[in-house]
Amino acid sequence: MPKLNMVQAINLALKEEMQRDKNVVLLGEDVGKDGGVFRITEGLIDEFGAERVIDTPLAESVIAGAAIGMALYGLKPVAEIQFMGFIYPAIDQIFSHASRIRSRSRGRFTCSLVIRTPYGAGIKAPELHSESSEALFCHMPGIKVIVPSSPYNAKGLLISSIRDPDPVIFLESTRLYRSLKEEVPEGEYTIPLGKARVVREGSAVTLLAWGSMLHRTLQAIEDIDAEVIDLMTLNPLDEETILKSVKKTGRVVIVHEAPKTCGFGAELSATIAEDAMLHLKAPIMRVTGYDVVLPLPKLEDFYIPTAARIKKAIEEVMKY
Repeated sequence: MPKLNMVQAINLALKEEMQRDKNVVLLGEDVGKDGGVFRITEGLIDEFGAERVIDTPLAESVIAGAAIGMALYGLKPVAEIQFMGFIYPAIDQIFSHASRIRSRSRGRFTCSLVIRTPYGAGIKAPELHSESSEALFCHMPGIKVIVPSSPYNAKGLLISSIRDPDPVIFLESTRLYRSLKEEVPEGEYTIPLGKARVVREGSAVTLLAWGSMLHRTLQAIEDIDAEVIDLMTLNPLDEETILKSVKKTGRVVIVHEAPKTCGFGAELSATIAEDAMLHLKAPIMRVTGYDVVLPLPKLEDFYIPTAARIKKAIEEVMKY
């Protein structure tokens, strides 16, 4: 079984789904001839042609709007937004249209599309290239939000996202694209949306993370008897897995690189407080980015949660 990085695993998922289903099409800035800014779609235009791998203008609202129209007419578009910080002009199309098609038509129509976009800091990119704005999309009813943490999960989750009848925001950590490899089987396999995974079992504290922060969290625990959960799907949230763990450990630390205020960690904290308050032995701790515009490259490493910050938070809840 080949060992692939996340770029290769996503490329393989796209290729196999396009071979399986002629209705799957790709669109985005430079996804064709250049293979995308991170070369994730490299080689696909050669196999499937320019009618199915479509280079678009530099206009994110157009990319999202065109993908919605394609989906309503029966295609399965996978749109790429080059960086998450570029997705904001497309929010009107996503929020006002894609997320509402099922409700607006009273269930007669669905909008089966995937919008892929890199997110997160750590590669020393310019402004607007390192955003982590996942909470915006979790606030939109009708949108599913997926964040893989490894090549194997990226392939399985992307296949499930393409086959899902509803719109999916698929977030890919730039820092993970080429930083790790693992065995990824060729051929079809899926990972269900809406399910978290327990990466490591423990009884002293529950750690919740997703994407690249999962790996930063694993670096912090060493000999701590921690249960680590990779959410994978932020919306719909796997509350059952989270609450089962919290009721076992009684302590919770949440890690994400987005700003703290109104970050997705706040939603997790509220859910746990509502449904597992009597099981808590300590306040819920959040280790996050700061409430500032993400700094330019020299200060990125001070902004992203570090293993030391995560470990300190764990120690605080353990002492409480």
